[in-house]
Order: sequence, then structure tokens, then C-alpha cells
Amino acid sequence: TRSLTITSGDQSMFEKAQGEKVTLPCTFELSEEDEGPLDIEWVLIPADNQKREQIIIMYAVDRVYNHYYAAMNGRMQFTNLDPRSGDGSLDILNLKAADTGTYQCKVKKAPGVQSKKIQLTVLVKPARTKCSIEGSQEIGKDVTLKCVSQEGSPLLSYDWRRVSGTHELPATSMLNKNTGELLLKNASREYSGTYNCVASNRVGMDECSVELNVTPPVNTAGIIAGAIIGTLLGLSVLCFLIFCCCKKHREKKYEKEVHHDIREDVPPPKSRSSTARSYIGSNRSSLGSMSPSNMEGYTKTPYSQVPSEDFERAPPQNPTFAPSKVAAPNLSRMGAVPVMIPAQSKDGSIV
Repeated sequence: TRSLTITSGDQSMFEKAQGEKVTLPCTFELSEEDEGPLDIEWVLIPADNQKREQIIIMYAVDRVYNHYYAAMNGRMQFTNLDPRSGDGSLDILNLKAADTGTYQCKVKKAPGVQSKKIQLTVLVKPARTKCSIEGSQEIGKDVTLKCVSQEGSPLLSYDWRRVSGTHELPATSMLNKNTGELLLKNASREYSGTYNCVASNRVGMDECSVELNVTPPVNTAGIIAGAIIGTLLGLSVLCFLIFCCCKKHREKKYEKEVHHDIREDVPPPKSRSSTARSYIGSNRSSLGSMSPSNMEGYTKTPYSQVPSEDFERAPPQNPTFAPSKVAAPNLSRMGAVPVMIPAQSKDGSIV
């Protein structure tokens, strides 16, 4: 008995780049014996056998059902709007790396049943490729040019070429296509120029450039000597500033001590009015204890005269101890004769 057959060919593996479109073929022919309803299913077979197959799109009872697989909503459709014509191929738009997997097309029309598996691999093109230089760019040194793509599905291949000059890599260069490293041994001034790196895989390529400038060795001894001299000069200036600050601080401290000593040693001057009062008071006390015979001499001293500063600042006398209190003797008991002190009347006669 003759039944339906899938006629889409023997191609069972497809490689596409991310963002592109792929058409997974699934064409078939029906036989006269196939009289049942037509069913077409596309399922995704997981890599882990423990998981169940996932239906992604289905045609049944003259209707399309495409809401089973949320990861591809809006990105998949039947190639032919009417699969009954014998074309059940599937279009997947805007491919993503996660779309990589095994897809199976199942065609059913009782009593005939047929299926076909297709392996889809979504590759990522190389992107964001960066070039760099590792090592000292000096004559006689080894220099390494590096090239790395931030994106891209393996296996990536790297290739270097020289853009300027002879367009040929130096004779001493060593290229690693897998890592993207180009080693230039014993670099010379002729190695200077622009170098270009191309990163590629089966679905695309990307490139970057770097400028190499080989220069004579730097005078390391001169740099070290200059650094030492600069350090010594800096230390000398710092020591000089510290010395000046300390000297200024000592001078200020000395001025404060001398000023304080002068204020403590010199007593404040007395006012002339207080000197005059003390002088007059002392004369009055002397007059009160004098006899009339001595009054004449003291009355001639004018009270208006004020002692000078020299008189006031006479050196202090040595302190004397106060005499002890002794009772005055009774003159009457001792037989002493009282003495009458003469006095002068208003007319000048002695009384």
C-alpha cells in the first residue's frame, strides 16, 4: 500500500547567524488511501532526554495554532499559508542563540504518518573585537599584539595583517590563530606601523586595528638620577622651612618671656597726690608731738611743698621689731616733780 511521503530532501542540518531568518523544509505528498484529516506538527526536541517535546506550532482542522511556545511568539509561521497544498515548511525569523536545537516535522493523514528531524545551529557573528599591545615598544624587546572578540560563537579564527609599509608581517613574527596573539620578537624600528586583526567564524567577521611605534630604549639611569636629585632638593626645602618655623617660634617665645619679666620686676608708679598726702600727714604727726619750743621751726616749713619722686622712692629701711608693751611708770609714786610747760599768749607774753 502506498502512503504519504516527505519529499523535502536529505538536508538535515542548518547553520544560521543570529538575527537572520531560516526556513526548515517539510514538503510531503499524499496518497489515495490517506483519507483522514490532515495534521501537521512542529516540535522542539530538548537536548536533555528527560524533558518532554515542546510543540511550537500546529495545523489541524484547517486552522493554525501558534501559541504553544512563548519563546517564539511572533517569530514563526508556516511558509505556505495553506499547508494542505503539500508544504508544511516552517519559517523562524530574527534567530537567537537560544533557538539552537533539534526540530521535528510530523505529518499525519490517516492512515499515513511521517516525520523528519532537522538540526538547527544559530551562530553569533564576531563583534566588539578589540586590539591591544602588550610589552615594551622598545628596540630589541619582544612585543605581543592581542586581538579578542567580546561576542562570537566558536570556533573563532584570528588573522593579522600589516596595513602600512610592505603589507607583510615581520619575519620574526609568530601568529596563534586560536588565541589571536601575534608575537614580534626582537622588535626593530622597521616594525612600526598599523596592524589589522580579522576575527571570523562560519557566519561572519569583525576587525580592529592598532598602531605600533617602536622607539629607542629609555635612559633609565638618567631618570633615576633625576628622581634622586629631585627628592634631595625637596627634602632640603622641607628642612629649611622647618628650621625657619622653629626659629620664629623661639623668637616669639623669648619676646613673651622678656615682656613678662619686665612687668613683674617694675612696680607701678604712685600718683603725686598720694605722695603729697602721706608727706603732709607725717609732718602733722610730728608737729603734734613737739614742744612749743620746736613749733617755730616747723611752722616755717610750707605745707604746699610736695616731695619729689626721688624722695618718695627712697630705699626701704630694714624692718624693726615693734617694742614690747610696757606699762608707763607712775611719776607721783616715784617722786617726780611735774614740769609746767610755758605757753605764749596772744600779745606775745609768756604765760
